[in-house]
Amino acid sequence: MKHKSLILNIALYSLAIIATFFVAWISGFNLIVPIIIFSLFSFLSFYLKKGKEDIYLKLGLLLIIIIVSAKFIVNYSSLSYYFIPAIAVSMLTVILFEDLVLGFAVTAVSSILTGVVANFNLTITLIFFIGGIVGILSIWRARRRSQIILAGVYVGVVQLFCFLLIFLRFFSLDHFLKNYAVPVLSGGIVASFIVIGSLPIFEYLFKVTTNISLLELSDFNHPLLRKMILEAPGTYQHSLLVGNLAEAASEAVGANSLLARVGAYYHDIGKIEKAEYFSENQIHFQSKHDKLQPTMSRLIITNHIKEGVELGRKYRLNPMIIDFITQHHGTSVIYYFYRKAIQGIEESNQSQEEVFRYPGPKPQKKETAIVLLADAAEAASRTLSEPTAERLEEIVKKVINNKFIDGQLDECDLTLKDLEVIGNVFLRILSAIYHPRVRYPEEKHETKNNKPSKQNPHTEKEDSKQDKKDSQATE
Repeated sequence: MKHKSLILNIALYSLAIIATFFVAWISGFNLIVPIIIFSLFSFLSFYLKKGKEDIYLKLGLLLIIIIVSAKFIVNYSSLSYYFIPAIAVSMLTVILFEDLVLGFAVTAVSSILTGVVANFNLTITLIFFIGGIVGILSIWRARRRSQIILAGVYVGVVQLFCFLLIFLRFFSLDHFLKNYAVPVLSGGIVASFIVIGSLPIFEYLFKVTTNISLLELSDFNHPLLRKMILEAPGTYQHSLLVGNLAEAASEAVGANSLLARVGAYYHDIGKIEKAEYFSENQIHFQSKHDKLQPTMSRLIITNHIKEGVELGRKYRLNPMIIDFITQHHGTSVIYYFYRKAIQGIEESNQSQEEVFRYPGPKPQKKETAIVLLADAAEAASRTLSEPTAERLEEIVKKVINNKFIDGQLDECDLTLKDLEVIGNVFLRILSAIYHPRVRYPEEKHETKNNKPSKQNPHTEKEDSKQDKKDSQATE
């Protein structure tokens, strides 16, 4: 696996470098452009984690867009240099990859590239660099398109202020207002509209989901969520609770809370097809599995992963959301049916246990791992007849410890400290959900004059006895 990863890394790296050399050559530049991009990729080779090698090609595409568009505006168009989409690329980088450091690096490189293309114009480089920093900070974790437009306004204002500081002593105010004010100010706003317009295209090409798309998926009028509400209402309620747990825990450990919540909404969509075989949807409290062999029950239970993936692809869910469907159980044992299968056998063998495991894979990201823990903790808490704070704490710790010992968290970035924080968040929310209720006194029926109605003594005694029975039944 290490050799394959290394070969893939070298191949993608080389391809990106060759592509930038080719673009530089056909554009008529000297070796300065490839050297700048080579420096960026060298930094990324140290900064990026394993498994993210494909980012070279993605960033290479964005940088090629800057080079080609800058070349066109400088040599073949009468547009101002401030309409070169360098800042738009910086903003897209932060939105698509959720990484401020990467956004800063791309901002530095794109501003230098733009200055080189614009006849080594240092002013353009400086203004685009400052504007790009403002843009990526303003757009960091944006959840609405209006925030993108507002970020563009901030960029335009800052660029205008920087231009005034640099050139006010060389130009008169009238000359500046007539020739430079509008392009400098509107350049940031145009960049924001470029981001809004091109974002769906890059989401599709790069197979990523942004916060803006996640909010659209969280709409309960989405066809899949509507289908779940109607056909699997118990699973829907379970998914809502898991979403609340996952969102709060993700926020506490610095993960993407919105991604965790939306992923939790869709993690069990595979149960829609055979909803009656899952306990949360059984109305008459009689399990359909009572008449089935454990191996058949295992097939039905594990099949909700496969059916969920098929539904997700049918409704064109992003691969990042489908990951929650495939990974929210990892390779855990379906313990109830596993124990049922080995009843009467003194020692269970390893092969039997492997048969009753989910297909996996194990969670690869913090968010999918948190949903796995939230799913198990919420389901386990429902089994408590008297969910006191002590019992909830015991079962939450047991769930997290079992998943950790079973190796389900081996492939994600959660630390032991994170697991402790997640457990405390789960306990706080579950305790709030299952808190004890206050017993209210029975209402006494009175007449319009606020006086007790006169009744036959025997009738009053019978009513008193009936009220006592009703109160006991309600409790």
